Amino acid sequence: MAQKGVQLDRESFSCSICLDLLKDPVAVPCGHSYCMKCIEDFWDGEDQKKIHSCPQCRKTVTPRPVLEKNIMLAALVEQLKTSGCQPADHSCAGPEDVACDVCTGRKLKAIKSCLMCLVSYCEEHVQPHYHVAQFKKHQLVEPSKNLHENICSRHDEVMKMFCRTDQQIICYVCTVDEHKGHDIVSAAAERREKQKELQVTRENIQQRIQGRENDVKLLQQQLEDINVSADKTAEDSEKIFSELIQLVQDRSSEVKQQIRSQQETEASRVRELQEKLEQEITELKRKDAELKQLSHTEDHNQFVHNYQSVSALSESPHSSSINVAPLRYFEDVTAAVSQLRDELQDTLRDTWTNISLRGTEGEPEPESRADFFTYSCEITLDPNTAHRRMLLSEGNRKVTLMEQDQFYPDRPERFTSYPQILSKKSLTGRCYWEVKLGETGGEVAVAYKDVDGTESEFGCNDKSWSLDFDKNNNQFYHNGISTPISACAGSRVGVYLDHRAGVLSFYRVSETMTLLHKVQASFTRPLHAGIRLFDGGDTAEICKLK
Repeated sequence: MAQKGVQLDRESFSCSICLDLLKDPVAVPCGHSYCMKCIEDFWDGEDQKKIHSCPQCRKTVTPRPVLEKNIMLAALVEQLKTSGCQPADHSCAGPEDVACDVCTGRKLKAIKSCLMCLVSYCEEHVQPHYHVAQFKKHQLVEPSKNLHENICSRHDEVMKMFCRTDQQIICYVCTVDEHKGHDIVSAAAERREKQKELQVTRENIQQRIQGRENDVKLLQQQLEDINVSADKTAEDSEKIFSELIQLVQDRSSEVKQQIRSQQETEASRVRELQEKLEQEITELKRKDAELKQLSHTEDHNQFVHNYQSVSALSESPHSSSINVAPLRYFEDVTAAVSQLRDELQDTLRDTWTNISLRGTEGEPEPESRADFFTYSCEITLDPNTAHRRMLLSEGNRKVTLMEQDQFYPDRPERFTSYPQILSKKSLTGRCYWEVKLGETGGEVAVAYKDVDGTESEFGCNDKSWSLDFDKNNNQFYHNGISTPISACAGSRVGVYLDHRAGVLSFYRVSETMTLLHKVQASFTRPLHAGIRLFDGGDTAEICKLK
């Protein structure tokens, strides 16, 4: 009994809004008590009405009262907390629960809602629906907070009919009022029809799910195969490259050994010749000293007598042996190694291009504009490459060719001979962008960053590829070779680049994508988008793709 008394005390000191023990309790003018925050939040929602009410008795008060904490009530609540009472019963309705509409005071959680009564019931109050004959005909559903949606807002009647003409739930009064003459059935009948459609839809969905699950399994298997194949290929490639590196290192050691051997042979020859020459120099110095001494002899007879023996010089046997030809040997070795390096680089580049092309097999090119958008990239133009007559705008996406030079600082990458400009971002992988040209046309191009900016225009070298739109005279240029384009370009041009596959395509953009020209090349470095204009007032803009 003592425990029951504690529980009753707890209910007496609970807030009917949060259903928990009072926190900072306050009393409203009607006498009911609430947590200060709970009643303040409740009244905040009523501020627009300018009339504030008690959540329990609905008694209103104007103006909004100023609330003060009830010290005595707060002390009692604190005593109740320390008295050892247990937390509130979990059967009580919380803020997220549907509360029983029949319970008075502290409301319990509803376990059913009645679509006939439009009332929610707890376990105790729902019992008549199970035992009373009249209530057994009612339809019980899971607790719902939206029972009011079953009441007609115009006639305050339960809505049990469905107007197929207007596709909405209505009440009986609506059938003879604004929906008179419409195709009307009961909500239950409409439910049965919709249930059939729902079942068909579910079957379709389940079939699609099964199909997609099978596809996922296939893709998973493909992913595993890809990973296994890639791992094995990477392992094999690493082994092959290791063997290749070892082969190069062995060859390098052999060349180094040959160089050192030749070095020693030639150095020995030079040192031997050097030693003989030094001996000859010593002998010549001795002979010079004898001749000097003879030149100072005062006795003429003695001078003449000794002159023949002292002045006689034998020809040097070593002068003809001196030769610097061995130096050319090392130069020839360097040239041979350099040639080997260049040939190996070419072989590796060509082999890598073939590998890249094979790696893209099975990856179809986009067809629709939506497909191309998958590879769209944000491109802005680089002011540091702009010709001085080019004026940038629209966030460096639009360029206009002016009659006068603009104030640009000197830069080594700036185009000086032709009104051209490159994008700031380098392009690799798959990329797509669109360029809108003015009425007089222009050139849409791709180029390496180190394309000659002083002498060469786009398409006139091996570092750029350009499509020239000059009214009806359209030409594709690369390395100075032109290819006529028969199709009309239009004002909007799409450019698709698959860098790894070496594919560059130009399209006329309209409702459909019309291919203007396609290039198959071997791109060895990142590319940049390029634009060239012809006459003053010409414009071109990199389009924003949505």
